[in-house]
Amino acid sequence: MSHRNIYMTDELQAIYDQVVDFVGKEVTPHGEQWEDAGKVPREVLHQMGALGMFGLRVPEEHGGLGMGMLASATLSEALGSSTYAGFDVTVLVHTDMAGPHLVNSGSPEQLEQWLPGALSGEVILSIGVSEPDAGSDVAGIRTSAVKDGDGWRINGTKTFITNAVYGDLTIVAAKTDPGNKYGITMFLVPAGTEGFSVAKKLDKHGWRCSDTAELVLDDVWVADDQVLGTVHRGFYETMKNFQNERMVLIGMGIGAAQAAIDQTLAYTQERKAFDGHLYDLGAIRQRMAMNQAKLDAVRASMYHAAWLHDDGRDNVKEMSGVKAFGAEAINQIMYDCVQFHGGMGYMRETPVERMYRDARILPIGGGATEVMLEEVAKRSMVGA
Repeated sequence: MSHRNIYMTDELQAIYDQVVDFVGKEVTPHGEQWEDAGKVPREVLHQMGALGMFGLRVPEEHGGLGMGMLASATLSEALGSSTYAGFDVTVLVHTDMAGPHLVNSGSPEQLEQWLPGALSGEVILSIGVSEPDAGSDVAGIRTSAVKDGDGWRINGTKTFITNAVYGDLTIVAAKTDPGNKYGITMFLVPAGTEGFSVAKKLDKHGWRCSDTAELVLDDVWVADDQVLGTVHRGFYETMKNFQNERMVLIGMGIGAAQAAIDQTLAYTQERKAFDGHLYDLGAIRQRMAMNQAKLDAVRASMYHAAWLHDDGRDNVKEMSGVKAFGAEAINQIMYDCVQFHGGMGYMRETPVERMYRDARILPIGGGATEVMLEEVAKRSMVGA
């Protein structure tokens, strides 16, 4: 088996190949209908669960493979080859943005209750942190939870929550220690809980087949056994997964950008122009060659940053840099791919038109580029 990079093991390569094969057969041919419906069908998620694709980061004693960050890098890049980022993010929010909170902070009872369904795709997870007035600034959330008998009473609004329209369990962040801006607690709130509702299904520029909700928590009562992790420590528990969240967004972008480059190379080599083909024009050939070089650099940096984590080292500076540079580079690559498709690139029937829209969220979601650069800058100070 030939490996794609130095970080690949036989197992990781097999996962990559299996996921690429799966999305090519089960996702890409149907994605257009899903985009129109604004929903990824449950059957596809059940199929993935049955194949073990949701368990890469879940410990072996709980039925997963117990793998590290390199597995998430591999999964996200492979999913990106689907060319439907709305599908990719539906999966990755479940496995790599919400899932790790349950796995890392869940009590034995909570894991027993929710993890089998999360692995099988019967219980689709979402993570409720962002609010109308707080995105990258997690400490700025206003949703609050106050002790009420043998439980908690939660009030507030969440927005831009992926998987929450049709999902089954949302991990909700709420302020529990009013005097401390970092005094946040995470709660497990199942869909259908009284007072917990989808205020509206949001209409997005891209990621059209992923469902995104504005959520309202109106006097929602949850029992003490629905506290996830330690009371008042949710902010720090959230921070622990941030590098992973940043990485999988870039990973899916890498997979999509490679597909866009491949499609653009094929198109420009077939498209007749000026007594030859578009690809005969040096400006186009060279720009696409540079795009490939940039993408190779982003991919290598991402896998390296994942490896640092798996090797037990702090990777915040490296992963934040990959997120910032990678998201911008992927957007610029998509721009060129639309450009070199000419008028066809502007048509809804052309995949690069969709991939161009889908990529625009990458510098915004999971920590905006400007926030990522501050993470790098803080760690670049003399003596830091």
